[in-house]
Formats: sequence, structure tokens, C-alpha cells
Amino acid sequence: MVLIVLAIAVIGYVLARKRAMARAGGDARVLHSLPNYYGMTAAMFAGIPALGVMVIWLLAQPMMIQNSVLPLLPAEVTQSAGTTSLVMSDVARVADGLDTAISQGVLDAAAIDALKADPSSLRDTLAGVGVALGSEVEPYVLAAAEQARKLDARWDVIRAIAVIALALVGAGIAIRSADPDFRARNIVERGVMALLVTAASLAILTTLGIVLSMLFETINFFSLHPWQDFFLGGSWAPNFRGDSDLSILPLLWGTLYISIIALLVAVPIGLFAAIYLSEYAGPKLRTIAKPLLEILAGIPTIVYGLFALLTVGPFLVDVFGTGGLLSAEGLRDGDALMSGATAVMTAGLVMGIMLIPFVSSLSDDIINAVPQSLRDGSYGLGATPSETVRQVVLPAALPGIVGAILLAASRAIGETMIVVLGAGAIARISGNPFEAMTTITTRIVSQLTGDTDFASPETLVAFALGLTLFVLTLGLNIVALYIVRKYREQYE
Repeated sequence: MVLIVLAIAVIGYVLARKRAMARAGGDARVLHSLPNYYGMTAAMFAGIPALGVMVIWLLAQPMMIQNSVLPLLPAEVTQSAGTTSLVMSDVARVADGLDTAISQGVLDAAAIDALKADPSSLRDTLAGVGVALGSEVEPYVLAAAEQARKLDARWDVIRAIAVIALALVGAGIAIRSADPDFRARNIVERGVMALLVTAASLAILTTLGIVLSMLFETINFFSLHPWQDFFLGGSWAPNFRGDSDLSILPLLWGTLYISIIALLVAVPIGLFAAIYLSEYAGPKLRTIAKPLLEILAGIPTIVYGLFALLTVGPFLVDVFGTGGLLSAEGLRDGDALMSGATAVMTAGLVMGIMLIPFVSSLSDDIINAVPQSLRDGSYGLGATPSETVRQVVLPAALPGIVGAILLAASRAIGETMIVVLGAGAIARISGNPFEAMTTITTRIVSQLTGDTDFASPETLVAFALGLTLFVLTLGLNIVALYIVRKYREQYE
């Protein structure tokens, strides 16, 4: 469909341009706009409305089909939103399996009608065409899947006709309007402006959608669970059987503890690396060292998590564990400071390594933005390079550096995979960095993993945690932007 619409747009471009030139007698100076603008107007009229309708249709069609299929399901299935979602997933898988089986000649309409009376063999039939089902197919699931398949095919045909017709009509209107007095350039510029505004609005609308989706589920959670226990409780113990302790404080403590250790690692190393690269390193060394340092930012976080679990954690156990070089033997009756590879220190160290390029790259750009005239003036007054860095460059770049550190902190707070593999899964409030703890992001993953009921507080708490984490990171970003804008120094 996309290729057909694009072909119509290209043909419309060519025909509109030719018509404009023909109406002008071959003299482009007679035209209000350049000939290409008439062609672009036809391409816009053909492509943008048709593609927009197609996207909206693709988003709306599954919902319309689901609303048409729901009356075929038993009442006991549609009572719970979670159960309905699971059954509709089965319906979608069976419908896809039927399409595959029909396309491969395994089933036909008569065979499907025969299966409606006894669908027990359908599971094996679909398994033969590569569609795996977790359980036997219920008769109502087969009936709903067959209805969904027919509706989907019908709406696909209607969508194709509507989209192609809209593209042809749009191209025809633009071609018919291509005469010397038509203000094609104005139309194209307004269309491009609308496209730019739409692109700029997408980020805002996406953020708003994320916040609202979490907010509504958070409201549902607080209608089932007291907010006092969530914000003021002291333990985290979900059991999915009621009477759960769902306090955010142990998770928030673990999140902040690991983030602080990560920043204690990343900020000094990253800042010193930025100072060296910008003030002391030669051009050749800088062109090699900076890209190599920024490679750390491109490593997937799951790789950092494996590095924490398999390398850093065992190394810390060898140093601080039982019999280690710095164990607590003799201090606490032979107890070890660290009993396992998963600990706050493990995740904090590895996360700090991950954050080094964030701090160094941003700080390097900020330091390089300080005018060279300030350095020359400092040198002219007799200051050494180190004194110039301490007393001139860093004070001038400090607001930007603080902003970079706060942005790195928000990145640390939202990290998941390193914490999952390196910090453990125990929710506790403790000051020992060699104990296993967990964070907000880890618990969000845990509460939404598996076959969960989205009507229980033990699942809905993930949205409350996510909204709290969003507010926390948003606050850090706002503080960072405020510091940068209020205290930055602008130079000519």
C-alpha cells in the first residue's frame, strides 16, 4: 500500500509539473511558483492524506475487530480485564494460525467448519504449520478467531480501496489546480510547516501519553492499596495473595545508594578525563582517545550487567569475602564483609564505568566552549596551566558541568539491567554497600513479568513505582536545566 501511494504521488508530481508548464506556454517566468512546487503540491495531496488515513486505520482496525468479537465470548471470560486480554491473545494467535494453515493448503473453509464442532485437533494442526498454542483451543476461541479473521480480511480490502481512492483524488485535485495563478509555493511551505510542527509535537504528546497511562493505573493502585503504606511503610513484600507490604522506601534507598556510588566513580574519572583531553592532550591523542572513551556509551547495558555478574562481583568477593584480602576476619569473629557477588558495590562500580563517557563527553564540550581569550589572559598574568584550569576554566564551565552530572544521575536512577544482574533482588534499608539490594526499576520488571492480573495491587504497584521514578528523574532534569540556564556564562 505504501509503495502504491508513493507511486501515485510520483506520477502526480510529474503530471502536475507538466501541466503547469503547459499552461504557462513553456515559460516558467509566467508561473507564480517554480515548476517543482506544483509537482510537490500534487505529491503532498496524494501522499500525506492517504498515508495518514492508512496509519489511523491500522491503529483503529484491531480495536474495531475486538469489539465485534467480544460478544462471541462467554460472560465469565469478559468479566475481568486480565482474563479478556489473555483470551483475546489466544484468539489472535488462532486467527494467525488459521491464515497460515489456509495459505499452505492445510485447511480450507469446510475443514474449519468441521473443527468448530470438535476443535481438539486444531492445536496439533496449527503446530504443524509452526503456530504453537499453550493449551487446547476452546470452541468459543475458534469461533471468535474465525470471525476475527473474516473481519480482518474484509477491512483490509476496504482500507486498500479507501487509501488508493484518496491518493488518486488528492493527486487529481492538485493536477487540476496546476495553472499559472495557483500559489503552489505557499501551499508547500504551509505543508512543510505543519509537518515540522507535528514532528515537534510528537515528543510532547508521547511524554503526555506516558504520564497519563501511568497516572490512571496509579490511581487504580491507590484505590486498592493505602498510600500511607506506599510512601511511609518500611518493607517491601508482595505476595499476590493479599496483605502485601508495598513500600517504596526500601526500593528508593537502593536506587539512590547505587546511584551515589556510581556517581562517585563516574564524576571524578569523567571530569579528570575531560580536563586532560581539553587542556593537556595533543590533537592527535585527542582524536584517538575521545572516540575510544565514548565507545563505552555504546555498549549495551546487558553487557555491563554480565560484566558485573561474572567479573566485578567475583573480584570483590575475592577481596572482601571470606578469606579475602580486606575481609572482616578478626574484626567481627571472622565474618566477611561481602558474602556474594551481587551487591550494591558491584552494581555501583559497573554503573559508574558506564556513566564515565556521559560525564566526560558533556564536560569536555562545556570546557571547550570556554573562550581561549580567558586562558590567554590567565597565562599573561603569570598563572600556570593547572592554576588556569582551577581558577578560570572550571569556574566558567561549572554550571554546565553540574548540569552534566545531574543528567548522568538521572541516567543512573533509571538503569535496569546492571542492577538486575549486579545488585540482587533484596529490598532492604542498609548502609552496608557489600549487601545485596534492589531498586525501583528492578521491581517494576519483576511485578510485570509473567502471567499477572492487572487488577491486583501487586501488579498495579509497578505503575506507581514508574510514576514516582518519572517524577524523580524529571525533577533532576529540571534542576539541571535551571542551573545551566541561570548560571551559565555566555561569551562572544
